[in-house]
Amino acid sequence: MLVHGAFHGGWCWKPVAGRLRRQGHVVYAPTLTGLGERSHLAHTRPTLQTFIEDILQVFRFEELDDVILVGHSFGGGVIGGVADRIAGRLRHLVYFDALVLENGHSAVDRAPAELLERYRRTAQEFSGGLTIPPPDPGYFGITDPAQAAWMKPLLTPHPFGTYLERIALDHPVGNGIATTYVSCTTPAIASMDASRRYARKRDDWTCVDLAAPHNAMVTVPDEVAALLDGIG
Repeated sequence: MLVHGAFHGGWCWKPVAGRLRRQGHVVYAPTLTGLGERSHLAHTRPTLQTFIEDILQVFRFEELDDVILVGHSFGGGVIGGVADRIAGRLRHLVYFDALVLENGHSAVDRAPAELLERYRRTAQEFSGGLTIPPPDPGYFGITDPAQAAWMKPLLTPHPFGTYLERIALDHPVGNGIATTYVSCTTPAIASMDASRRYARKRDDWTCVDLAAPHNAMVTVPDEVAALLDGIG
Protein backbone atom coordinates (compact mmCIF):
# COMPACT_ATOMS: atom_id res chain seq x y z
CA MET A 1 0.00 0.00 0.00
CA LEU A 2 1.38 3.35 -1.10
CA VAL A 3 0.53 6.43 0.99
CA HIS A 4 1.18 9.88 -0.47
CA GLY A 5 2.45 13.02 1.21
CA ALA A 6 1.26 16.59 1.64
CA PHE A 7 -0.41 18.35 -1.30
CA HIS A 8 -0.58 15.07 -3.26
CA GLY A 9 -3.06 12.25 -3.75
CA GLY A 10 -2.91 8.62 -4.73
CA TRP A 11 -2.33 9.84 -8.28
CA CYS A 12 1.37 10.53 -7.57
CA TRP A 13 2.03 6.79 -7.26
CA LYS A 14 0.59 5.90 -10.69
CA PRO A 15 3.97 5.45 -12.44
CA VAL A 16 5.23 3.14 -9.68
CA ALA A 17 1.94 1.34 -9.03
CA GLY A 18 1.60 0.36 -12.67
CA ARG A 19 5.08 -1.12 -12.70
CA LEU A 20 4.51 -3.05 -9.47
CA ARG A 21 1.24 -4.47 -10.77
CA ARG A 22 2.96 -5.67 -13.92
CA GLN A 23 5.39 -7.50 -11.62
CA GLY A 24 2.47 -9.29 -10.00
CA HIS A 25 1.86 -7.17 -6.90
CA VAL A 26 -1.57 -6.13 -5.66
CA VAL A 27 -1.24 -2.38 -5.11
CA TYR A 28 -3.41 0.15 -3.31
CA ALA A 29 -2.74 3.90 -3.46
CA PRO A 30 -5.55 5.58 -1.49
CA THR A 31 -6.03 9.34 -1.25
CA LEU A 32 -6.28 10.95 2.17
CA THR A 33 -9.32 13.02 3.14
CA GLY A 34 -9.17 16.60 1.89
CA LEU A 35 -6.53 16.00 -0.78
CA GLY A 36 -6.42 14.99 -4.44
CA GLU A 37 -9.82 13.84 -5.70
CA ARG A 38 -11.04 14.22 -2.11
CA SER A 39 -9.98 17.87 -1.86
CA HIS A 40 -13.64 18.89 -1.78
CA LEU A 41 -13.62 17.60 1.83
CA ALA A 42 -10.91 19.96 3.07
CA HIS A 43 -13.60 22.11 4.68
CA THR A 44 -14.30 19.24 7.15
CA ARG A 45 -10.91 20.00 8.73
CA PRO A 46 -9.39 16.51 8.53
CA THR A 47 -6.81 15.71 11.17
CA LEU A 48 -3.79 13.44 11.28
CA GLN A 49 -6.05 10.90 13.00
CA THR A 50 -8.45 11.21 10.06
CA PHE A 51 -5.59 10.32 7.72
CA ILE A 52 -4.63 7.32 9.85
CA GLU A 53 -8.25 6.15 9.88
CA ASP A 54 -8.42 6.58 6.08
CA ILE A 55 -5.72 3.91 5.73
CA LEU A 56 -7.11 1.69 8.48
CA GLN A 57 -10.44 1.67 6.66
CA VAL A 58 -8.78 0.37 3.49
CA PHE A 59 -7.26 -2.47 5.51
CA ARG A 60 -10.61 -3.19 7.12
CA PHE A 61 -12.81 -3.21 4.05
CA GLU A 62 -10.30 -4.75 1.63
CA GLU A 63 -9.45 -7.36 4.29
CA LEU A 64 -5.73 -6.88 3.87
CA ASP A 65 -2.93 -8.77 5.60
CA ASP A 66 0.82 -9.26 5.08
CA VAL A 67 1.13 -5.76 3.60
CA ILE A 68 4.21 -3.72 2.76
CA LEU A 69 3.11 -0.23 3.85
CA VAL A 70 4.92 2.68 2.21
CA GLY A 71 4.62 6.32 3.28
CA HIS A 72 6.10 9.23 1.36
CA SER A 73 6.98 12.54 2.99
CA PHE A 74 4.10 13.61 5.30
CA GLY A 75 2.68 10.12 4.79
CA GLY A 76 5.38 8.79 7.12
CA GLY A 77 3.44 10.10 10.10
CA VAL A 78 0.36 8.33 8.77
CA ILE A 79 1.97 4.92 8.34
CA GLY A 80 3.52 5.23 11.80
CA GLY A 81 0.04 5.65 13.27
CA VAL A 82 -1.28 2.72 11.26
CA ALA A 83 1.59 0.48 12.40
CA ASP A 84 0.82 1.39 15.99
CA ARG A 85 -2.70 -0.01 15.58
CA ILE A 86 -2.40 -3.06 13.31
CA ALA A 87 1.18 -4.34 13.42
CA GLY A 88 0.01 -7.92 12.93
CA ARG A 89 -1.29 -7.12 9.45
CA LEU A 90 1.95 -5.59 8.22
CA ARG A 91 4.99 -7.32 6.75
CA HIS A 92 7.23 -4.29 6.34
CA LEU A 93 7.19 -0.51 6.78
CA VAL A 94 8.89 1.75 4.26
CA TYR A 95 9.45 5.40 5.14
CA PHE A 96 10.09 6.81 1.67
CA ASP A 97 11.96 10.07 2.31
CA ALA A 98 9.32 10.45 4.95
CA LEU A 99 8.39 12.05 8.24
CA VAL A 100 9.02 9.93 11.35
CA LEU A 101 6.92 10.93 14.35
CA GLU A 102 7.55 9.75 17.90
CA ASN A 103 4.75 9.71 20.48
CA GLY A 104 3.61 13.22 21.35
CA HIS A 105 5.39 14.82 18.40
CA SER A 106 3.92 16.73 15.48
CA ALA A 107 5.17 17.41 11.98
CA VAL A 108 6.32 20.87 13.03
CA ASP A 109 8.65 19.29 15.60
CA ARG A 110 10.56 17.75 12.69
CA ALA A 111 10.47 20.77 10.40
CA PRO A 112 12.76 23.81 10.24
CA ALA A 113 11.27 26.75 12.17
CA GLU A 114 11.29 28.96 9.09
CA LEU A 115 9.19 26.41 7.18
CA LEU A 116 6.53 26.40 9.90
CA GLU A 117 6.37 30.18 9.94
CA ARG A 118 6.04 30.29 6.16
CA TYR A 119 3.26 27.68 6.23
CA ARG A 120 1.44 29.51 9.02
CA ARG A 121 1.59 32.81 7.15
CA THR A 122 0.58 31.42 3.78
CA ALA A 123 -2.26 29.36 5.27
CA GLN A 124 -3.68 32.48 6.91
CA GLU A 125 -3.40 34.51 3.73
CA PHE A 126 -4.69 31.74 1.49
CA SER A 127 -7.61 30.31 3.46
CA GLY A 128 -7.89 31.92 6.87
CA GLY A 129 -5.63 29.23 8.29
CA LEU A 130 -7.51 26.20 6.95
CA THR A 131 -5.12 24.98 4.26
CA ILE A 132 -1.66 25.62 2.85
CA PRO A 133 -1.49 26.28 -0.90
CA PRO A 134 0.68 23.80 -2.79
CA PRO A 135 4.19 24.80 -3.82
CA ASP A 136 5.40 24.52 -7.39
CA PRO A 137 6.58 21.07 -8.53
CA GLY A 138 10.16 22.32 -8.35
CA TYR A 139 9.92 22.23 -4.55
CA PHE A 140 9.68 18.44 -4.79
CA GLY A 141 12.69 18.21 -7.09
CA ILE A 142 10.75 18.11 -10.35
CA THR A 143 12.80 19.74 -13.11
CA ASP A 144 11.45 18.02 -16.21
CA PRO A 145 8.89 20.38 -17.85
CA ALA A 146 6.56 17.53 -18.86
CA GLN A 147 6.51 16.07 -15.35
CA ALA A 148 5.95 19.51 -13.84
CA ALA A 149 3.09 20.19 -16.25
CA TRP A 150 1.47 16.89 -15.25
CA MET A 151 1.84 17.49 -11.51
CA LYS A 152 0.99 21.17 -11.15
CA PRO A 153 -2.80 20.97 -11.70
CA LEU A 154 -3.05 17.85 -9.51
CA LEU A 155 -1.41 19.33 -6.42
CA THR A 156 -4.02 20.51 -3.90
CA PRO A 157 -3.95 22.61 -0.72
CA HIS A 158 -3.03 20.68 2.44
CA PRO A 159 -4.97 20.93 5.74
CA PHE A 160 -2.73 23.08 7.94
CA GLY A 161 -3.95 21.61 11.23
CA THR A 162 -2.41 18.24 10.41
CA TYR A 163 1.05 19.80 10.78
CA LEU A 164 0.29 20.92 14.32
CA GLU A 165 -1.44 17.80 15.66
CA ARG A 166 0.62 15.62 18.00
CA ILE A 167 0.49 11.92 17.29
CA ALA A 168 -0.54 9.50 20.05
CA LEU A 169 1.27 6.15 19.88
CA ASP A 170 0.86 3.25 22.29
CA HIS A 171 4.07 1.55 21.13
CA PRO A 172 7.58 2.57 20.07
CA VAL A 173 7.91 3.93 16.52
CA GLY A 174 7.60 1.05 14.07
CA ASN A 175 5.93 -1.22 16.63
CA GLY A 176 8.46 -4.00 16.08
CA ILE A 177 7.82 -4.25 12.33
CA ALA A 178 10.73 -4.64 9.91
CA THR A 179 11.38 -1.13 8.64
CA THR A 180 13.32 0.48 5.81
CA TYR A 181 14.03 4.19 5.52
CA VAL A 182 14.72 5.45 1.98
CA SER A 183 16.54 8.79 1.76
CA CYS A 184 16.26 10.67 -1.53
CA THR A 185 19.58 12.46 -1.80
CA THR A 186 19.70 14.34 -5.12
CA PRO A 187 18.90 16.84 -3.80
CA ALA A 188 17.99 16.09 -0.17
CA ILE A 189 14.92 18.06 0.94
CA ALA A 190 15.58 19.91 4.20
CA SER A 191 12.19 19.19 5.79
CA MET A 192 13.11 15.49 6.11
CA ASP A 193 16.57 16.03 7.63
CA ALA A 194 15.50 15.34 11.23
CA SER A 195 13.64 12.19 10.23
CA ARG A 196 16.62 10.91 8.26
CA ARG A 197 18.84 11.44 11.29
CA TYR A 198 16.38 9.56 13.48
CA ALA A 199 16.29 6.63 11.05
CA ARG A 200 20.08 6.36 10.91
CA LYS A 201 20.23 6.03 14.69
CA ARG A 202 17.92 3.02 14.65
CA ASP A 203 20.06 -0.11 14.64
CA ASP A 204 17.00 -2.23 13.83
CA TRP A 205 16.08 -0.27 10.67
CA THR A 206 17.58 -0.57 7.21
CA CYS A 207 18.59 2.72 5.63
CA VAL A 208 18.89 3.11 1.85
CA ASP A 209 20.06 6.12 -0.15
CA LEU A 210 18.45 6.79 -3.52
CA ALA A 211 20.14 9.25 -5.88
CA ALA A 212 16.91 11.00 -6.85
CA PRO A 213 14.83 13.99 -5.72
CA HIS A 214 12.09 13.91 -3.08
CA ASN A 215 9.42 12.89 -5.61
CA ALA A 216 11.41 9.97 -6.92
CA MET A 217 8.18 8.07 -7.64
CA VAL A 218 7.63 10.57 -10.45
CA THR A 219 11.18 11.12 -11.68
CA VAL A 220 12.60 7.58 -11.49
CA PRO A 221 9.65 5.18 -11.23
CA ASP A 222 11.65 2.21 -12.55
CA GLU A 223 14.19 2.54 -9.76
CA VAL A 224 11.51 3.05 -7.11
CA ALA A 225 9.47 0.07 -8.29
CA ALA A 226 12.59 -2.12 -8.29
CA LEU A 227 13.52 -0.96 -4.79
CA LEU A 228 10.04 -1.69 -3.41
CA ASP A 229 9.85 -5.02 -5.26
CA GLY A 230 13.00 -6.08 -3.44
CA ILE A 231 11.71 -5.24 0.06
CA GLY A 232 10.12 -7.70 2.42
